[in-house]
Amino acid sequence: MILTWQHWAALSPILFTSAAIVAVLLAIAIKRDHFWNVTAGIAFGNLAWIAVAVLFFGPLVAPETIPAILPLKVTPLLVIDNYALFYFGIIIVCTLACATLLQGYLEGYSGNKEEMYLLLALSALGAMVLVASCHFASFFIGLELMSIPLYAMIAYPHRSRRSLEGGLKYLVLSAAASSFILFGIALIYSLVGSLSFAAVGTYMAQPGPVPGIVTLGGALFLVGIGFKLSLVPFHLWTPDVYEGAPAPVTSFLATASKTAVFAVLLRYYVEARGHEDGDLIQVLTVLAILSMLVGNVLALLQNNVKRMLAYSSVAHFGYCLVALIASGPLAVEAVGAYLITYVVTTLGVLGVVTLISSPYNNDGDADELEDYRGLFWRRPYISSILTALLLSLAGIPVTAGFVGKFYVIAAGVDSQEWWLLGAVVLGSAIGLFYYLRLMIVMFMDRDRQQRFEAPLNWGLQTGGAMVVAVTLASFVLGLYPQPFIEIIQLAPLVGP
Repeated sequence: MILTWQHWAALSPILFTSAAIVAVLLAIAIKRDHFWNVTAGIAFGNLAWIAVAVLFFGPLVAPETIPAILPLKVTPLLVIDNYALFYFGIIIVCTLACATLLQGYLEGYSGNKEEMYLLLALSALGAMVLVASCHFASFFIGLELMSIPLYAMIAYPHRSRRSLEGGLKYLVLSAAASSFILFGIALIYSLVGSLSFAAVGTYMAQPGPVPGIVTLGGALFLVGIGFKLSLVPFHLWTPDVYEGAPAPVTSFLATASKTAVFAVLLRYYVEARGHEDGDLIQVLTVLAILSMLVGNVLALLQNNVKRMLAYSSVAHFGYCLVALIASGPLAVEAVGAYLITYVVTTLGVLGVVTLISSPYNNDGDADELEDYRGLFWRRPYISSILTALLLSLAGIPVTAGFVGKFYVIAAGVDSQEWWLLGAVVLGSAIGLFYYLRLMIVMFMDRDRQQRFEAPLNWGLQTGGAMVVAVTLASFVLGLYPQPFIEIIQLAPLVGP
């Protein structure tokens, strides 16, 4: 296959992300300097984001100067379209946000700091390949390229027992999930004869019952995807890994990696005509209801903030499954709206956890409820930000979370999925309780001393600025979502 300038232009976000990896490598080889090494990577990350913006908006703003070249299939493995670009943008923003948090978080780390950014860029590259996949080969390559650096990122503070435990658990269980996925793909290929998503859709469209081997392959594939998304009952790794990972790594794991997996799941679901398989819809419905209810109930029992957020993420991707199951005109739009609101809010909450932690002067992150007791009386600004972001996670009006929940409910109503809607309402009510509990703790015991005292110098310069930005974005999304909705509508996903 001959690659033209259109192919290179379409691949430019992936190429700039790859250049960020090379830039960090060269910067480390020339001289280890924490600030300049991370700056080299962030510079190319911003170029990747600019490339996404030019490809997405350029043909609309300046059609004479920037011709429309998308959608474009770059080899049989990758398709670059507005849908892929939309999720490219989310992944790059998550990566840049986590890099700014890491810069301050690792400042007091006595070991080598720079390799963390190399691992972060590698994982982001895998997530972008995953989002653009239209073939099982590129899907599996992207999934592993995203996952393998995460093992090292979780266990990066190797002197911490919790981090090593979290990294080892994620390694072993993720490898098992990948085995399920690979075996499922092999079974599907044995009858379909192709690894293309579209070929699977064509095969499933044939009249007659689906062979048992294909059904078994699809079930194994779904087990692996359920693990990656922390859906019940494949969620058991989530709280331990969230708790053990450094707070900025937890934010990347909770946002970029899960968003990439859900985006490619939706693409496969549409291209393989999953909405026409009644058995699959019933299984997804059970997974969604269990994730919403079990995730929220278990979060209710936690006294550790990161474990609470882990179970909360289980419930949130249960909500997101409702939009996928609905399969109506609003489905793709509802998934995009929910994921962008979830990402913005989760980055902010875990950013606050990072800012009030001093992990290398103390033992671990500020993740126990006791660490937040009376926080408002010592650090009123950051506690006010955390309060606003928790309200957004709960789906309170005028916040981003309300827009996401509204879209999910609208998609469910449009498809008359009443059982799912009942689980959404019940799960949201339970979730409100544990979010309010954390908020109340921040206003209690005015005279208590805070266990972790985070330095303000870096927090205001890098991570603090990012947290303020996502908090403002949360309110903008909640108060005036129309521009974001129009962007989501420009990124449709068209099936075969």
